[in-house]
Amino acid sequence: MQFSSRLTIAIHTMLCIENFKNEYKTTSTFLAGSVNVNPVIIRNILQKLKSAGLVTVEAGVGGASLAKDPKDITMLDVFEAVETEEDLFHFHENPNPECPIGKNVHALLDDKLASVKLAMENSMRSVTLQSLLDQMYATEKDKP
Repeated sequence: MQFSSRLTIAIHTMLCIENFKNEYKTTSTFLAGSVNVNPVIIRNILQKLKSAGLVTVEAGVGGASLAKDPKDITMLDVFEAVETEEDLFHFHENPNPECPIGKNVHALLDDKLASVKLAMENSMRSVTLQSLLDQMYATEKDKP
């Protein structure tokens, strides 16, 4: 299974915003250089994060900043801000109601998939932007 890259781009972007806030204006062009994507992609992600109240963006060359303390932003907050699909798992359309599997597949899987989604959300809720920054700084400190 593959998810879109919006979550990882958004987290990368937010880590850069916080890490470089005192050194550089964190414009979409600057952020795009770190993420290695087109600045338009960064602007789209920033708009979603702004709509969710996670970042503020100053027009022009003002740059972006976090709207909350990194310890108050969870991976789930970011995921919910940038992912557009409400259902994590998509069922194939029109399973055959005449087939013993097709007519029962939803009953077999719906509650299991809901449990998987809940477990993922709970795990994401436990990861904050601050914990990622702390891990990143610790890793950098350990490098020769």
